Amino acid sequence: MRIVVSSVDISERINPMSRLVEFRKLEQTLAAQLADLENMKSDQGLQKEIEFEKKLRTLLKEYGYSLRDIISILDPQAARRAPAPAAQKTTQRKARQVKIYKNPHNGEVIETKGGNHKLLKEWKQEHGSQEVESWASY
Repeated sequence: MRIVVSSVDISERINPMSRLVEFRKLEQTLAAQLADLENMKSDQGLQKEIEFEKKLRTLLKEYGYSLRDIISILDPQAARRAPAPAAQKTTQRKARQVKIYKNPHNGEVIETKGGNHKLLKEWKQEHGSQEVESWASY
């Protein structure tokens, strides 16, 4: 929890070094990531992949093809294959019907799709479940 007094953060007054520690930690992380990036740039396998992608995209543009066109040329059966199970649509349940309950004793009306309604539960406890269900109309 931080408390701000006169637009100066109390946590900075209490421990001004915490921001410096956080800064140093981020600086070290950045230096490590930059070193990893430099190592990747000098990787010959990565350089080949980058060169291949550039040449492929140039060819696609030159001949007016898209990546999907190339896939259909190289693997015509790809479009006919069944989609992955995760991509299949799930069947939707039928929406529940709205029930309208009218209490004949006091004239109150409740519209609900299920039985988890506070007032409806009170009525069922007071008058009995069968009687309250007889008040329902669809």
